Order: sequence, then C-alpha cells, then structure tokens
Amino acid sequence: MNPEKVSIYAVGDVIPDRPNPESLFELALPTLKEADILFGQLEAPLTEKGEPQLQAFPEGEPQLQAFPRGCGRWLIPEWVSGLTYAGFDVMSFASNHTLDRSEEGLFATIDTLTKNNIAVIGVGKNIDEARKPLILERKGTKVAFLAYGSVLPKGYEARADKSGCAPIRAFTSYEQVDWQPGTPPRVLTFANKGDLTAMVDDIKKVRPLAEVVIMSIHWGVHNVPGMIAMYQKEIGYAAIDAGVDLILGHHGHILKGIEVYKGKVIFYDLANFVVPTKPSGWRSPVKAMYGIKVDTEYPDYDMPVDSRKSMIAKCIISDKKIERVSYFPVMINGHAQPEVLSRSDKRSSEVFEYMNWCCNNQGLDSKFSWEGDEVVIRTTGLKSGSNR
Repeated sequence: MNPEKVSIYAVGDVIPDRPNPESLFELALPTLKEADILFGQLEAPLTEKGEPQLQAFPEGEPQLQAFPRGCGRWLIPEWVSGLTYAGFDVMSFASNHTLDRSEEGLFATIDTLTKNNIAVIGVGKNIDEARKPLILERKGTKVAFLAYGSVLPKGYEARADKSGCAPIRAFTSYEQVDWQPGTPPRVLTFANKGDLTAMVDDIKKVRPLAEVVIMSIHWGVHNVPGMIAMYQKEIGYAAIDAGVDLILGHHGHILKGIEVYKGKVIFYDLANFVVPTKPSGWRSPVKAMYGIKVDTEYPDYDMPVDSRKSMIAKCIISDKKIERVSYFPVMINGHAQPEVLSRSDKRSSEVFEYMNWCCNNQGLDSKFSWEGDEVVIRTTGLKSGSNR
C-alpha cells in the first residue's frame, strides 16, 4: 500500500468471551492486521465490577439486562487480550450495554481498554465526555471518530451530571393505512430533535480539525432481515449534511443495506463479528419473538441464521480524503470465529447476494462490484437520498 494512503477497517459487534479470546480472531487476523486503524463496537462491559442492572422484557417480568458471564454479557478484564491480539485501535461502547454493570462497570471498562492502548468513544462520566471526538493521525492524515447510541434502556444516556453514552434517541408512532380495524399499521420513527441537534453541533465542531470524519452509531431493528427504520435515514442524512464522511452502523446482529448519500457511504449494519453465544445465552422471549432456533452444528454461536453472514468494512484515504470504500465478505462458523472469504469461495457469493437483497428490499440505489476479494461500493452516478 502506498505510504500516503491510510486504510481504515471496521467491524460490528465484538464480545471476546472465551478463556483464550485470541482464538476467536485467528481466522480473520491476517486481514485485520492490514489496517492502519481498526474499529469495532464493544458489545459487553469488560469487567466484573459494578452491579447488574434490571430491565423489563417482552413477557413483562423484570430480568437482568446483563446475563451471567459465559452468556457473553460481561467479561473478565483479562480477555481484553483478544482485542489487542486483533489489533483494535478504537472501539465504541455507546450502546444498550453501556451501563449493564452500572457506572462502576462503565468506568472499569474504559480503564481496561485505555490501559491497553484502545481508545474508547461514545461514553464518559458526563455528556461532554461522551460526545468528545477522538482524533487519530496516520501518515499525516487526521481522522476523527464520533460515536452515539439510539437503542438505549432508560437511564443509559449520559447527562451533564451523569455517566452513560452519547444518545441519539428516537420515538415511535403508528399510522393506520387501511380503514379496516386490526390491519397492520405503518410504523413511524423520528429522531429526538435535541439529540439530533447536539450530534450536528459535534460534527460541525470537529469538521475543521480533521480531514476525514467517521461516525459510529448503535441503532436499528435487530434480527429482522432488511428492515431499516425511518429514523436511521433521518440521522444518517443529517450527519452527512453536517460533514460526516462515513457512517458505521451496528446493533442489528445481521447485515443491513448499504446506502450512498451525496457520495458518502452509510453501512446501516456491519452485523456481528465476534459474538460467541451458547444455547442458554438467548432469552426465551426474544427467541420466540424472532423465531430463533438452536442449530447443533453451531454450538458456540446460537444466533439467527442470517447472523452467520458478516463483513469487514474497508475505507482507503488518499490525499486526505476518502478514495474508496469496500468490504470483505465474512462467514462466522459454529465456534463464533469470523472467516474472511476469498472471491473463489462460494460462500462469498452468499454474502454478496444477501447484501444485494438487503439493499433492494429497502429500495436503496446501491451498486457493487468485485475487485479481487473485495466488494467495492460505487459512490458516484447514483440517485442520492431518494428514500428520504
């Protein structure tokens, strides 16, 4: 790679939940090590400190938001070795798991990551700290990162005098589209205007300080194939209008479509990357709601079938601007290990065709082409924001 080019690789949800966490990343390691900057979304507190929090779930019974270790919801701090082995430079922790082990657990997680030279974004002891951008310099190019969460239990958002994550919340309403009683309504979602304004202010402040601005966001509808909620486009378009160059979405546990808006790429969901789960690790109400079934050939990855398809997003910066955005197709095996697929591997076509379906299902005017083992996203000559 030319010295002046900067490569940024990004993956979705990561939980290094295994006594030998390095083994989870082994199959993807050669690709991950190519990155000048590697980003991921931490999906569980990296600590045993703090108190598990309670939250109501679909059946109405209060249950622990954080499940016993081994179900992949909080982690032994030493398992950070998996993240350092993979080479992560920056991780977002702005999510529905930020305060799973209370404020003490949040601070311990931040401390463990920073002591291991992994920068943490999107969280902090107060709202100012949570909204603070990270600026990394590589080969003379400054890259800024911001992170937010939209899918938050009440109280997980940071405030002026309270720890948590930087929020961009949304609310839901329903519109009857057929006059007949009992027919399915249209689901409408809208971003919280105060949170949206704060995000735009953050972007405008950091824009003059870096050549490239990247936004991470934990959002969307999990486990439902294809679906992109209205508020996601509202937030994504507003972020790009304000100056963001690339959006990295996660939370859905499955891949969602890729959109190009004004020449900028929105990955609506990068899916799971490393999320080991046992059959006992999923709550029964959630399994029933989304039709998740146990597959004996996937003993360490009890997730929806679509969760097996994943990707590594790749962004090349040249002359201090994004030159090219692509992705590596990934398949996750029964032991929760992501494997980067070559073009000749027929499973890479499964990921490619699934991504095409995700885009077509949501009316996204996205175009892709193969270049070697990568799928390149065309960023010119497309209808922009046609679904706004």
